[in-house]
Amino acid sequence: MPNPESITVPSATRPPLGLPNGSVRALLTLLVVAVVIVQVIRSREVEPLWTETLMIALAHYFTSRRFINLTPDVIRRLEAEGHVEVESNPLYLPRHSIRAIIVLTFAGLAFYLYREQRLFELHALSILGVVSAYLLGILARSVIGWLNKGSQSKSFRGWEDLKGSVVLVVLMYTAGAYLLRRPDLVPPQLRNATLGLVLFYFGSR
Repeated sequence: MPNPESITVPSATRPPLGLPNGSVRALLTLLVVAVVIVQVIRSREVEPLWTETLMIALAHYFTSRRFINLTPDVIRRLEAEGHVEVESNPLYLPRHSIRAIIVLTFAGLAFYLYREQRLFELHALSILGVVSAYLLGILARSVIGWLNKGSQSKSFRGWEDLKGSVVLVVLMYTAGAYLLRRPDLVPPQLRNATLGLVLFYFGSR
């Protein structure tokens, strides 16, 4: 039987470039945000590639990364006992800095466009609408979760049922029109509302 003292514990995997975990992803996300912001400011259409990449980046930074929700005290204890790897924050910045930068950047863009009387331009509304719908869903999830303190109350379940029903009905109508080759049955306003509702739902989950 091998001596326990002779057993070596494998060292943690070295993150890319030797930076804290998530640093490369943070830089990639900030670059994508920068491109989208500059394109909107320059009154240029944002290509679908950038919009889709932006949504993937938002989904990464504004959803939970742990499979089990643990309290900070429990996480610190598990880290101290060596059960959970201690992770430095991306780019050595304070916790949630990347999220704050993303939100403040788009808030600044909205304020700039408002001052320039360009807030309601189509290309600006499409980007801000997509981002706002997703972030609003995340905000709603946080508020509802705080009010319910993690419990599954009847009001919480009722909210989830109502939200799911509305999104399903709207999307089924819009998708049905497209599947039947009748997109003309969906006004542009409803198309935008459908996308916003879907993003809101994913953000709120």
